[in-house]
Amino acid sequence: MAVKQLPYKNLAGVVPCPGGWLILPARMAGITVAAEEAFVVSRLFDVLDFRPTFDAAAINAPMGLRDEPKGEFRQCEIEARQFVGWPRAAAIYGTPSRQALAETTGLAASKLEPWMNGHDKRRFRWLREAAMELAPYHSRRFFSAHPDVSFTQMNEETPLKTSPYHEEGRLERLELIRQQLPGVDDVVTRTPPKGSHPVHLLNAGALLWTARRGSGRAISRFPLDPTWDSEGMRMELVR
Repeated sequence: MAVKQLPYKNLAGVVPCPGGWLILPARMAGITVAAEEAFVVSRLFDVLDFRPTFDAAAINAPMGLRDEPKGEFRQCEIEARQFVGWPRAAAIYGTPSRQALAETTGLAASKLEPWMNGHDKRRFRWLREAAMELAPYHSRRFFSAHPDVSFTQMNEETPLKTSPYHEEGRLERLELIRQQLPGVDDVVTRTPPKGSHPVHLLNAGALLWTARRGSGRAISRFPLDPTWDSEGMRMELVR
């Protein structure tokens, strides 16, 4: 029996937040993207297993890891930091190796990755989930992305100089969403769901735009020539 083709595609922007993972879902019919109410799930598994299945989702989580420590940044992060420029490059963090993420204590992980600070250790809960849950077959629908990379691409590849935590930066990013995804700006200015912050909604809006590009195979990748990890996943960031 033939599967009925839906008249729209299911998209999502996904970002980690204190409550777990914030999802901003949307339906795309033609070139029109209609965002739905954002919500928070506690586990990455719930993102990957969500129904209806996402046709394309951009997620702020690494896909593809080094097995052993080899410096702070993967090549994709080095290139992404150059792309977003100063001062926003500081928001693109390094990614620990699988060996460090497998350690049970922050102290043991720090001995393997001495570049890590307190903020990096606080990210471990999401990084470990990504390392455990994301598999090569997920890369058919999920794209590893970063909000600052998405906003820079939305801004005609011109780096932003503002912070999303300041009013000027919030308004600048909201205007980019309004221009690129009309109507989505209304959704990302609503009261954020429990366990998230208004910045998470803005970031998810930017990733939703990248998911739309991914659905049409219009994305670009850092690095241009893919680097693969030992599990068959590309170590990359898309825009």
